Amino acid sequence: MKIAICDDSMKDMAAIEHLLGKYKERYPQAEFTIEKFTNSAHLSEKIQEKKMADIYILDIIMTGTTGIDIGNQIKHSGSEAAIIYITSSDDFALDAYDVHAVRYLLKPVTEDKFFEAMDYARSYQETRRGPLYLVKTRTGMISIPCSKIEYIENSSRMLNVHLTDGAVITSIFIRKSFDDEIRDLITEKSFIQVHKSFLVNLNHIKKLEGNSIIMDNGAQIPVSKKNTASVRRQYLMFISEQYR
Repeated sequence: MKIAICDDSMKDMAAIEHLLGKYKERYPQAEFTIEKFTNSAHLSEKIQEKKMADIYILDIIMTGTTGIDIGNQIKHSGSEAAIIYITSSDDFALDAYDVHAVRYLLKPVTEDKFFEAMDYARSYQETRRGPLYLVKTRTGMISIPCSKIEYIENSSRMLNVHLTDGAVITSIFIRKSFDDEIRDLITEKSFIQVHKSFLVNLNHIKKLEGNSIIMDNGAQIPVSKKNTASVRRQYLMFISEQYR
């Protein structure tokens, strides 16, 4: 597991490193490496290059590129990374919520609050990885975290698996039916077949629009006429369960 720390204060950076050291002492089974950034622009470049960490510990108020800017960049990259904000001001709590930060801590950070945040971030990572979907391609078998699948299209008896980071993985010619190929995913609550050739991840639907679905990446997925009412009902049920 990789942890990226970004804070333009050397003193605060050292304090976070110290807390991570103490966390490692308490939980020696927690394996992680640390990458440090005192310049947020350098971290931004890493994210643009898709060199991602699993957990980001970010200051918010930094010169130039702010922690919120970095958080938005991580969010839009399709990464499932956990973000912990550590800041001297509580003025940005709402912005932190918008980028799905797992914790928002005020400086100076106490050991117990930091440890709790790390426990949650690690647990969040394990949960988000979740089950895998296996796709046989020309270069071999590829394991894809189900959470990273935005939608799957059956095209000319080949699966085009569209991922949250914009990548598309194409299978070899499938011998079984599309229904058989996606059977395991259908058992996951977050997936629904909306058309004979399309399976979508409910977590990445932006909106329902007539007889189609608009995904987070802007793709417009057709919904078969016979499935329209069922898809709308299942989507609304899924959304309501997320906010209980």
